[in-house]
Amino acid sequence: MESGVRVRRSSDLIKLYFLGGLVLVALCLLGTSSETRSLAYTIASASLLPTLIIAMRRHRLEPRICIVVGLVSIFSVLAQITSTGSSSESTVLSGIFSLLGATSLVASLLVILRRSRDRRNAFGVLGDGAIVGLGSWVVTWIVFVQPMVANNPDSLAGAMLFSFYLPMSSVILFILSLLIFSSRRKSTALSFLAASLILNLIGDVTYALIDIKGFDQNLDRFSLAAYVGAYFCAGAMFIHPSITRLMQPEVSSGSIRVMGRLVLTTGSLIIPVIALAATSPHDNNDRWVRAISASILAAAVTLRVVRTVRANNDAQDELLRSAQTDPLTLLPNRALLLRETERALTTQWGPDRLPTLYFIDLDRFKNINDSLGHVTGDELLVIVAARLTTVSPEGSMVARLSGGEFVILDTSSRNIGSAVSLAERFLTVFREPFALSQGDVFVTASLGVASAAAGSTSTAEDLLRHADTAMYRAKDAGRNCMAVYDESMHERIAHRLTVETALYRALDRRELRLYHQPILDLISGDVIGFEALMRWQQADGTIVSPAEFIPIAEETGTVVPIGAWALLDALTQLRSWIDEGVCDPSATMSVNVSPRQLSDPNFPSIVSEALVRSDIPAQQLWLEVTESMMISDPELALATLRRLRSIGVRFALDDFGTGYSSLSLLQNFPLHRIKIDRSFVHGVADNPNDRALVRTIVAMGSSLGLDIVAEGVESVHQLQVLIDLGCHKAQGYLISHPVPADAMRSTVSALERLGRFPGLSASRIGFSTEL
Repeated sequence: MESGVRVRRSSDLIKLYFLGGLVLVALCLLGTSSETRSLAYTIASASLLPTLIIAMRRHRLEPRICIVVGLVSIFSVLAQITSTGSSSESTVLSGIFSLLGATSLVASLLVILRRSRDRRNAFGVLGDGAIVGLGSWVVTWIVFVQPMVANNPDSLAGAMLFSFYLPMSSVILFILSLLIFSSRRKSTALSFLAASLILNLIGDVTYALIDIKGFDQNLDRFSLAAYVGAYFCAGAMFIHPSITRLMQPEVSSGSIRVMGRLVLTTGSLIIPVIALAATSPHDNNDRWVRAISASILAAAVTLRVVRTVRANNDAQDELLRSAQTDPLTLLPNRALLLRETERALTTQWGPDRLPTLYFIDLDRFKNINDSLGHVTGDELLVIVAARLTTVSPEGSMVARLSGGEFVILDTSSRNIGSAVSLAERFLTVFREPFALSQGDVFVTASLGVASAAAGSTSTAEDLLRHADTAMYRAKDAGRNCMAVYDESMHERIAHRLTVETALYRALDRRELRLYHQPILDLISGDVIGFEALMRWQQADGTIVSPAEFIPIAEETGTVVPIGAWALLDALTQLRSWIDEGVCDPSATMSVNVSPRQLSDPNFPSIVSEALVRSDIPAQQLWLEVTESMMISDPELALATLRRLRSIGVRFALDDFGTGYSSLSLLQNFPLHRIKIDRSFVHGVADNPNDRALVRTIVAMGSSLGLDIVAEGVESVHQLQVLIDLGCHKAQGYLISHPVPADAMRSTVSALERLGRFPGLSASRIGFSTEL
């Protein structure tokens, strides 16, 4: 609202200001006496001063700009006053003031250009402006000044002053072109500025035609009218609010600016050359002026070219530094590190020198960025870079690859022992807190060491990869430690990559299969459910352990489609067993769920679809979850479990007792079953502590109304103790190994024949007697 009022006030003031300007222009064009026209010009030039005061108060324009523009007005008034005299001294004095006014105008335009455009190329703008001015001076001398001096030798001083004044107009036109052609923000103030400078140029040319070429003196009224219009356009520019936009920095189009300057500077060279070649010197003085002028112009062009070449070389050097340097820490980047490592491997290897790479990665650096912000993370990286540089041996190279990864190249180590000692020194960097703007923080790092072995043909890429492999080995070992590379690491990594690659296609090749382990009711002896367990047998017969491929599937995300397939296949198989009479219609199916599946927002829909397609009631599906997946993201896990519980799915807490938050999990999560981990069941028959722990778990689960299942039962004695402790459901090798689907009928039939299972029969009898 306030901005709109300011614009309207400025518009009204500009209209009133222009009305006064039109009156003065009319006086210049229609005035019968030179005194009247001179008075109109003086008033117009003086009227620029109040507009500068308005600009300073309303638009907060910088005082130095207003002062420079004010000098233009003052010198113009003095030039007009001194021009009324008839003596040669008055003429010279008027010319001096006119030249000073033009110089002030050029200075003011340069200030505007510097404020609103890129300052780094200021020398180039001044150089091009000097070339334009010198070229214009040569043309002015040949076309205007020299003929006037030849016709009237007494006017030499005035002619020389004018010879400097007219080229100023060319420089002004050059700067105006830069402002107009390189600006992306067209504004009213810029239009007023362009109109003012064009009218000023028209006045200069008209004035030159009168004084030098002897045109009709009546043209004087037109030149003064043009000057008056120029002053009022300049005043309107300072009154209009868009003057602030003209003064704001702007990144302009480099191609437009360069092309415009190239055209102007090229023309300023070609036209003087043509003028010098097409005309002959009038006398020796003319010959000397031409020679000196051409020499100065050539020197200016040479200096500009040299400066441009140097600027291009500096730009290329800067680009090269940027391509090889990390912009944050100013350390060498990966490209420069590899180049120096390759050079070290070829020139600095020897019996007593072992090129070694130390790969350092900040532990949990992402947590710092997420909790404290990326600015604080960048601050930490800069401090780490400084510390590593300080403790690194002389002649070594500290580089930053990305994120929290740093690599140090050192060629001073003589053996693995000395390399390990140096690695320990690098780790000491992280034992002191890092003083950041948000407070002190402690950060640890994992470090991998890789050296070029004797006779090795390793490349720089190989050595860097080995150091990276060793660093990840240190992370696997618990972080905040170091590891030295050996060939076994490479073999493990290669094997993991092979497994990872094959796992992507295992589902399509139907190499994955589900085995099922029965869950037995120890009181009735009936099979009440099954747990689906995944197995992988590759096309060549190789069997991959679930302990190996399940973590890889979890890490790579392939567990999501594999888990969806397993869920549908397990429920479909349960429906088939029920329909074929293999098991009771109320039998359940337990399926393990990974953290990736639990965090997948589509997982509830996948479960619902599997239940519908298999025609299995939701209450007959048990999803087994572990403590770790609920602890890592409890809010997400709780939301997913609640959505699944709403459709009737039940949940079992697998490997109960092995974590740290079991009791809180039982209170906060919608769990229905506890599965006692096999590590406690294994010692329940012989270890009093395990027996007491199992008794506590059974009692706690019963009090909470939870179902209890014991895992890993392998002996009759374990089974008997579990029954005595009140655990009525179990699974394990004693009952049945996991078997393929087509073997389940015979397995269930064997379990139903209690004669095959005398231990269970004895336990049941004993248990019934106690009842």
